[in-house]
Amino acid sequence: MSSSKPKSVQTMKPETAAKKLGVLLSATPAEFREGVVSRDELNELQAKPPAWLVELRRNGPHPKQVVAAKLRVSVSGLIRGGVTEPLTTAEIEALKAENPEWLEHERSVQAETRKEAQRLKER
Repeated sequence: MSSSKPKSVQTMKPETAAKKLGVLLSATPAEFREGVVSRDELNELQAKPPAWLVELRRNGPHPKQVVAAKLRVSVSGLIRGGVTEPLTTAEIEALKAENPEWLEHERSVQAETRKEAQRLKER
């Protein structure tokens, strides 16, 4: 039997929605930051991203998780490398081109960590 109560709408804070969308909350439009986001709205944003979301994903500024992924290092590696602020896509590309010693080192650390995780998973 189904209850006659209407299904409650799941909502999340803008911070949570921004994290799920892979964008920096402070870079989103005011109306996004000031409201709550329903599960349906989040799904709609993911399925049909508005221009502001497409632009943010393309050019940033990006949150540290996205910066780390684009540089193929861990978030901890980013911090050890002195990167503590959000970066734009252009800044990430410049860092890749420069390829400082810390970035090379952290990429090798990350590669070893992934290899070890894969080895353990296969056991």
